[in-house]
Amino acid sequence: MKRNVITAGGPGTAAMYDNLIMMGPAGAAGKASSPLRRWLTAPFGKRAWAEIRYTLVTVPLAAVAVVFALVMLENGPFIAVAAMPLRKLNSTARHLARELIGEDVPNPPPLKPRYVQKVWTPDAARLAEAATAAGAKVRVWEQQSGLTIRGLTDARITDLAAEAGVTIRQQLPRHELIIWYERRLLDPVAWKARGYFALKLPLAILGLIAVAGGWLGGLFYLTYPAWAALGFSTAFLGVTVRNPSGFALIPLGVALLYAGPWLTHQVTQADRWLMRSLLGPRTPEEQVRALQESRARAVDDSAARLRTIERDLHDGTQAQLVALVMKLGLAMEKLENTGSADLDRVTELVGDAHRGALEAIADLRTLARGIHPPVLDKGLTDALTTLAARSAVPVELVTDIRERPSDAIETMAYFSAAELLTNVAKHSGARRATLETVHIPGLLRIRVTDDGAGGARPVAGGGLRGLAERIRTVDGRLEIDSPRGGPTTVTVELPSHA
Repeated sequence: MKRNVITAGGPGTAAMYDNLIMMGPAGAAGKASSPLRRWLTAPFGKRAWAEIRYTLVTVPLAAVAVVFALVMLENGPFIAVAAMPLRKLNSTARHLARELIGEDVPNPPPLKPRYVQKVWTPDAARLAEAATAAGAKVRVWEQQSGLTIRGLTDARITDLAAEAGVTIRQQLPRHELIIWYERRLLDPVAWKARGYFALKLPLAILGLIAVAGGWLGGLFYLTYPAWAALGFSTAFLGVTVRNPSGFALIPLGVALLYAGPWLTHQVTQADRWLMRSLLGPRTPEEQVRALQESRARAVDDSAARLRTIERDLHDGTQAQLVALVMKLGLAMEKLENTGSADLDRVTELVGDAHRGALEAIADLRTLARGIHPPVLDKGLTDALTTLAARSAVPVELVTDIRERPSDAIETMAYFSAAELLTNVAKHSGARRATLETVHIPGLLRIRVTDDGAGGARPVAGGGLRGLAERIRTVDGRLEIDSPRGGPTTVTVELPSHA
């Protein structure tokens, strides 16, 4: 299936097969397709080297984490003591993924406080019913008249007892040392980190085998004629190569060299999935907390944007309109005083007022575009076409949007593409970029690729981190592949409707 391509440097074509976009200039028949070029250059690409670095760095990290976790599992106190170091190892793994392969996993929830209260009361059943309704875990004592309540503060328990008309004889919190121990012993983040590193270690070993067997083995067999000339001999799969020069092993070297980066990439993709599943927020409560944090940041961003609009209106447009009114007032005074009318001065005042009105209109249009670009009224495809045409860097645009997403998603997709193209123009030093927008059922994917210097990272306070936080408010995700030296590929995935 073909789609038209709008390029800053001229028209082109795009072929799409199963949502895999293969691009080339119009009339480029006979040239290698983009997937073939990617396959041929895979061993020499920046992504492959970044994944090699990630594999080599994370193997010792996983080994240290597994050994530490196993040693500390010897008894209960050691398990509790290991909770915070495992959280640090969790943070280190996420940091390495973010810096080396651009996988930005949200922070896990902090260590939760634990409230455990022993309550002596003659009406334990009624208090137990009230505490259970408030979301606490309750255990009524069998030998004494009382109960143990988990998950509620002492003040909350007192309020519940007053509301239920229950008399509390005595109320004691569990010993702080026991609570400290329980918090760390039952910390779900630490247990997930144990599970992640236990699965990560064999995965990292597979990655190491792919690197050693694919890259080193491929280079060795590819250059084996030189080794044979130096007197080395070898056998493969138990069959001794009779060719004294070793040229029979060159095809094997080529096969291993090209298989290595793809095997490493598959291992890295499995690690990405494992990390997202175990190291970030996963339970409904944790996801709600992450969404609440994202919503809070979105509210703060909206408030900051409103303050900016207010300041621009107050200091810019309002000042221009005040000056316009004053100049028109002076012109009216000159015209009303017919005896000494200075037509040249009146003409100058009216001309200044006219220019001020045009500037105010232009400022208002700029502000309106910042709130909702009018070009989106015609659809996301036309909006992205205009955006690509205005880019300072030549942009090749490929779109396949068969179903129009909701207004909120369209606006977010437009501003995401604008942010990514702005980053390309300001920071990458790229000579050209590609903007791809594809809609599949339930998902809108925006991908920007450039041939710049690479090294893009979602640092605190940066545009990419802010973009990642904004799209999380609609359960979207950002993926960055930007090794040092480039190229850079940033993918934004958004739900079709929010």
